[in-house]
Amino acid sequence: MKWNLPNILTLLRLVAAPGVAVMFLYFTRPYADWFALVLFVGAAVTDWFDGYLARAWGQETKLGAMLDPIADKAMVVIALMVIVAFSSWSPWLVLPATLILFREVFVSGLREYLGDVAGTLKVTQLAKWKTTLQMIAIAVLFSQGVFEHYLGMSVFGMDQQMIEAILDGEVEDTLGLGWKLAGMEWAGL
Repeated sequence: MKWNLPNILTLLRLVAAPGVAVMFLYFTRPYADWFALVLFVGAAVTDWFDGYLARAWGQETKLGAMLDPIADKAMVVIALMVIVAFSSWSPWLVLPATLILFREVFVSGLREYLGDVAGTLKVTQLAKWKTTLQMIAIAVLFSQGVFEHYLGMSVFGMDQQMIEAILDGEVEDTLGLGWKLAGMEWAGL
């Protein structure tokens, strides 16, 4: 197996995912918020670059195709766990995060069930937008702690209800895509 830059970027994103949680173990807030935000945004940017470079340089590999969705899911799952852990544990925050996590596991299980057929399913533009929106929403949620500490105010007036609304929107996006994939399986696509 030959390593190339797109695969290395994907692997770095996979390693960065638990790094977000580690920031909260080794640093106090707001430093943990800052470091986690920078690490998360940096890793999220590589999600675009690895795919772009792989296509542009003709370096698409099975390894990259396998690791990319794993890295995306690891980033989302770990970031949501950290956000929920450092929140008030409001049911209106825990429930949307739980549904998003369920969808991520469900889609992974569906792809595993489909086996080789799943390998022929191309990533849709809708899936790319969903991932982009998830990354942006999570970055906004991480930035809340930074802005609250340094500015003494909520991010753009964001309070607990706003955080819950952001996650609710992500639930709608992610569950919709999960149902689309399930429908494709039942339709034999």
